[in-house]
Amino acid sequence: MYRIIAALLIPTAVMAEEDALGTLNPEELTWGSMLDRAEEGETSMTLCASGYMLTKSGRHAAARTLFENCAEAGYTGAMTWMSQMDNNGLGGDYNPDAAAEWDRRAADLGDPVGKFNHGLNLMRGHGVAQDEVQGRAFVDAAAAEGLEVARRLQGAGYDLDEVTPDADNWKYAPAF
Repeated sequence: MYRIIAALLIPTAVMAEEDALGTLNPEELTWGSMLDRAEEGETSMTLCASGYMLTKSGRHAAARTLFENCAEAGYTGAMTWMSQMDNNGLGGDYNPDAAAEWDRRAADLGDPVGKFNHGLNLMRGHGVAQDEVQGRAFVDAAAAEGLEVARRLQGAGYDLDEVTPDADNWKYAPAF
């Protein structure tokens, strides 16, 4: 009988001690810990990179929280992911204006993928006013920095069908 009472009291004492000391063995590299840290506004290269696996696993709302924090902290890769999510309605509404703004911000910070995407947006007039000349200049800058898809677009005479699947034609058609 005393063993049963002792078995019931010991966990209570340990739990009270853990509460007084904080979490003694916190989660570190789990999805839960990553999301908790993101919700607290923490950013780091490792934490920001984990958003890729979150969105690829279909957890778009969680990835959006993480990427948005990272993008606001200046991580250009997270900005291009936010653009992709806004441009496809993942974890939020389809929003071409927000997508174009994320691409512009990444381009302004010197990111070659951001430059390429911003160039495409300008050439199409998708989320921004159409300006094919300025769009080509952004694509050219990305190509000069070695971005292969930008070089491919140049080689195709800036034919946007070269880099965009036919399935997305509805998205880039004129709205009038």
